[in-house]
Amino acid sequence: MELLADEYISNYGYRKLTKILQRNPKLVINKKKVYHLCKQMNVLRPQRKLKIKHPKKLVNNRLITDSNQLWETDIKYGWIENEQRFFFLLSIIDVFDRAIVTYHHGLSCEARDLIQITQKALMKRRLFDKENKPVIRSDNGPQFISHRFAEACEQFCITHERIRQPNKNAHIESYHAILESECYQRHEFESYQQAFDIVSLFIHHYNHNRILGSIYGISPYG
Repeated sequence: MELLADEYISNYGYRKLTKILQRNPKLVINKKKVYHLCKQMNVLRPQRKLKIKHPKKLVNNRLITDSNQLWETDIKYGWIENEQRFFFLLSIIDVFDRAIVTYHHGLSCEARDLIQITQKALMKRRLFDKENKPVIRSDNGPQFISHRFAEACEQFCITHERIRQPNKNAHIESYHAILESECYQRHEFESYQQAFDIVSLFIHHYNHNRILGSIYGISPYG
């Protein structure tokens, strides 16, 4: 119950709770026991409703075997209630390790902001002077199809590819779903500064602490 009182952990189901509890060397417990305890205390998270599955269309995709091979980028909007305006969050995620490499948070989002965080991401991963650089993947938003970004990609010697189907940008979309349910929906932002502070804290939590099932129950930088 102490774990579930935590703002971030309160979103976890019994499987992730089990992983946290198992990190206590004095505690021996399995997910079946945690499930029954949560059920007794009426704190089980509701099961996700499965959508009707249709046959999937096969898409050509890249074989990713390490970090810094494929990055995805996209924009997520947020709403500031007291100021009655939107803010923009532009992020770059590494498909292999699921880390948010870097991001732009602002009241506008233009091609120059995309160029800036792309350069920042390359420098952060110490790739700016390397021959092999990640492919960066995006949708067809105006920032991504701009001539300025195309010229920057040529200057940075990176390949930019644009998608036609949303499932080819699935990793950044999955991150945005987590951001929406575990951050945006939990707060009513009163000011831009408050939104910036809360979202920045969440991204740090996501990178360093949040358990991700897609990478075997660890955090991107865990």
